[in-house]
Amino acid sequence: MRIDLLTREYPPDVYGGAGVHAAELVRALRAREGIEVQVRCFGARRDEPDTTAYAPLPDLADANAALQTLGVDLPMAQDCAGSDVVHSHTWYANLAGHLASLLHGVPHVVTAHSLEPLRPWKAEQLGGGYAVSSWAERTAYESAAAVVAVSHGMRADVLRSYPDVDPDRVHVIHNGIDTQAWARRERPDAVRALGVDPDAPSVVFVGRITRQKGLPYFLRAAAALPPDVQLVLCAGAPDTPEIMREVESLVGRLRHERQGVVWIDRMLPRDDVVALLSAGTAFACPSVYEPLGIVNLEAMACELPVVGTATGGIPEVVVHGETGYLVPIEQSDDGTGRPLDPDRFVRDLSAALVRAVTDPDEARAMGLAGRRRAVEEFGWAAIAERTAELYEKVAGELTR
Repeated sequence: MRIDLLTREYPPDVYGGAGVHAAELVRALRAREGIEVQVRCFGARRDEPDTTAYAPLPDLADANAALQTLGVDLPMAQDCAGSDVVHSHTWYANLAGHLASLLHGVPHVVTAHSLEPLRPWKAEQLGGGYAVSSWAERTAYESAAAVVAVSHGMRADVLRSYPDVDPDRVHVIHNGIDTQAWARRERPDAVRALGVDPDAPSVVFVGRITRQKGLPYFLRAAAALPPDVQLVLCAGAPDTPEIMREVESLVGRLRHERQGVVWIDRMLPRDDVVALLSAGTAFACPSVYEPLGIVNLEAMACELPVVGTATGGIPEVVVHGETGYLVPIEQSDDGTGRPLDPDRFVRDLSAALVRAVTDPDEARAMGLAGRRRAVEEFGWAAIAERTAELYEKVAGELTR
């Protein structure tokens, strides 16, 4: 069986959870007998066998970013001739999968990593292109042979956002984690080189500077941390200049009030992220929208307790009181995920963070429990098996 997997992100150009998911799923699928995986991704040429990259069309160089994306999707769809199943990831590649399905008469599987209706702030980034991205995603979801939701929370979001999608076509297959690559490895010299004291307690945040990640709420909450606790921010790739200015202002205020605020505004190699996590005391995931949150699995695999928002798929990963703490949130139903009472959310987040860093024995026990959960519940071999079964199902339905 030949699977054409379509994705914007693919190593070495990975900046979010969808790219991590695509890379790990490909690796696990290729390890199985009877499956050929052709990867079709955006960007510069890759040296990896059976992997084809597609550059933006020169004629669209000055066009809206959404139109540039669709320009990449067209040749990608053409080249899927000969596949048995096409599998697309994120709206960037969804239309390529949909067109390939129509053009070549093969089933299209979509994995839901995030949903455009639940990210209205993307209009700040894409302008009118947000309407284009929303159309592309809706068209693909409503026509797909199957939709993979990376959590039960995401499945509910899919059905709420796209009520015309048949619930029987929406399948939950959780995101996964490579628990060999993501494992506690202490490298104090590497941590010091990044400006962090490995011998002092720290709370670590890893994520893009985007509304969904809730970074401004976290920066407000961090003001309540004990003065000896470092705040380590691995945060870059801002969606808009506006949110970047907001984060810069909040970080500047924190640095005026306390020591130990370290902001790493670039993408780090995985080994350096592992080193930071291994030196940390707790991990923070203050997202207001998170389908599952691979970063939480990465932190748990490195034996860190997670303080995360009780939203989306996060409660399916973090077990409150066992592998970390879940922070309650009442959210707007306008698609933004904004807390209805931001001050209360910040206070509750502060309390959970303080609790996580003031009892080292409890934090250590939670970290070990998190590692066990990551290994036992979220391994990629099991996820690849469930995905391959879905491919067989949709391919079989097409031939009947």
